[in-house]
Amino acid sequence: MANLKDRLLPPRPPSTTAASPNDGAAASSAAAAAARRRGAFHGMDALGLKKRGQSVRAWIRVDAATGESHVIQVDKFTMMRRCDLPARDLRLLDPLFVYPSTILGRERAIVVNLEQVRCIITADEVLLLNFPDGFAVQQYIAELRSRLATARGGDGDGDGDGSPDYLPFEFLALEVALEAACTFLDAQAADLEIEAYPLLDELTSKISTLNLERVRRLKSKLVALTRRVQKVRDEIEQLMDDDGDMAEMFLTEKKQRMEASFLGEQSLNGFSNSGPGISVSAPVSPVSSPPESRKLEKTFSFARSRHDSFKSSDSSINNIEVLEMLLEAYFVVIDNTLNKLTSLKEYIDDTEDFINIQLDNVRNQLIQFELLLTTATFVVAIFGVIAGVFGMNFQVPLFEESGAFQWVLIISGACGVIIFCSFLWYFKRRRFIPL
Repeated sequence: MANLKDRLLPPRPPSTTAASPNDGAAASSAAAAAARRRGAFHGMDALGLKKRGQSVRAWIRVDAATGESHVIQVDKFTMMRRCDLPARDLRLLDPLFVYPSTILGRERAIVVNLEQVRCIITADEVLLLNFPDGFAVQQYIAELRSRLATARGGDGDGDGDGSPDYLPFEFLALEVALEAACTFLDAQAADLEIEAYPLLDELTSKISTLNLERVRRLKSKLVALTRRVQKVRDEIEQLMDDDGDMAEMFLTEKKQRMEASFLGEQSLNGFSNSGPGISVSAPVSPVSSPPESRKLEKTFSFARSRHDSFKSSDSSINNIEVLEMLLEAYFVVIDNTLNKLTSLKEYIDDTEDFINIQLDNVRNQLIQFELLLTTATFVVAIFGVIAGVFGMNFQVPLFEESGAFQWVLIISGACGVIIFCSFLWYFKRRRFIPL
């Protein structure tokens, strides 16, 4: 038996045959140590996931002063620190996610997600995501550059901040984004109208499976487009109804206010440092500081803060009115687009009602025909009953008369006609059949 095993089984390796129980224990401990080194998440590329979350994206930066644009490579956290934005605001601009149209006013930026235009607007620049097929982005940049050139030309003619047509940079960039979104949605609504009305007219004249399928796809497009237009309209209306949200968008004014406050603090620090001199060798004590300089400094600070608050409140009211007029103009445009889509939806509903009426009419005609056919079948069945009665096997003297068969046919036919006319009169009286 041992010789048979040696001939059939392959030979063992020398290391295995020479292994001892101590070697087996050492191997198991080494395997356990290796398993501990692998960790609980062995097989998951945690570094790859982290890099994916912190991936560098290509942004197009448009400068507010010159209007020049160039591509920059910035990761997510750098962009958050640069624009002082939370991560959830940057998710609105991510092309991998589908979010509805949104306009958010933050402390140092305006986050805009309007259809194909997704950008961050600050007081000094506009940052747009560089899409591979970014035709809308290029159109936005070209239009913004043209508006900036026109604004600089107007400033050169003396129409600066005092001009009623003057807009800060953030409002100008927001206006271009609103115009791009409203124009894009209005163009889609116009294309849908051109496609819809002939198709609906064809459906009313010829009801077929192909036309019904085309109308179904058309209605799906209409519902999706109406939802997008409604979201843009609601977003603009929400901004118009909330002065606080509009006040958050005055980025240029907030920047100027911060710069003025910083310069005022610098001037106060310089004034306090250049006050009446104190001997270096003299001990520093609260009594040695001059109270007149402190009172003068407090008076200057209080007066400047009151002046700045009054000035900022007046300018904020004016800017709110300017921004509200700007939003109202595009609210009218997007509301007109929504009215077009609503009219188209009503036309589709009317067409569906008309088709349902036609189908009901055809169904009623079929029911009437079925009723007449059932009545005629009942009359014909009377002849079958007569034939069955006379076909029984018994002697009747009527069978031996030559003209009896004709009289049976005449009387049976007359009775059938009378019964059929009676049914028709009943149906007409009850208005079952329009005769």
